[in-house]
Amino acid sequence: MSTPTEIVVPKAITLKEVKANPKVKALIDGANEVMRAMGYTEHGHRHVGVVSSITRYIMENVGCPPREIELGQIAAYLHDIGNVINRIDHPMTGAGIAFRILDEMGMPPEEIAPILGAIGNHEELAGLPISTMSAALIVSDKSDVHFSRVQNPIMETFDIHDRVNYAVQKSRVNMDNDANLIELTLEIDTSFASVMEYFEIFLSRMVMCRRAADTFGYQFRLRVNGTVLE
Repeated sequence: MSTPTEIVVPKAITLKEVKANPKVKALIDGANEVMRAMGYTEHGHRHVGVVSSITRYIMENVGCPPREIELGQIAAYLHDIGNVINRIDHPMTGAGIAFRILDEMGMPPEEIAPILGAIGNHEELAGLPISTMSAALIVSDKSDVHFSRVQNPIMETFDIHDRVNYAVQKSRVNMDNDANLIELTLEIDTSFASVMEYFEIFLSRMVMCRRAADTFGYQFRLRVNGTVLE
């Protein structure tokens, strides 16, 4: 008589477990050190934490199921992990690293797949909003502009990215579900950078945010110092 086959139910890996994973911690730290050495703004635990929170906010507001929202938060938390290798092609390398970590943790492939797609498509040069999760990650990532991201301690040597981020005193994402509107509101100290300088480096990112918002049926709008820019 044959023994009944035991059914193994895949474990639901949580965002809390991903954050606590020693490999994840070390690789995000390492990614930010690479960015610091290359002269970029902060891409460490602060940034991915903010992006993960905004991703949850967007996905909740457009009515995604709770498990899909958690997977979106995990994608957001891991989205920049590829910077540990190099800034170039970091969405592709990051997706590969994320697959290995999540597979080792026991996440089923059908849950890993959308996470990899979101990570691999979050950058404006080669990415596309391929899903609601991906679109939420894109808007969240591009919305994190803030003075606290500047890692260069010498103001006299700031480049335009340092100046623009340093100028942004407040940044928040708000959603109006009745109007199907998602708005990024910025308060910029124009003594450090002009609004035109913001657009010089962020125009392509704002265009990508507009396309991402279209994915879940919303209009994306930018408000700077109280003025709506459409």
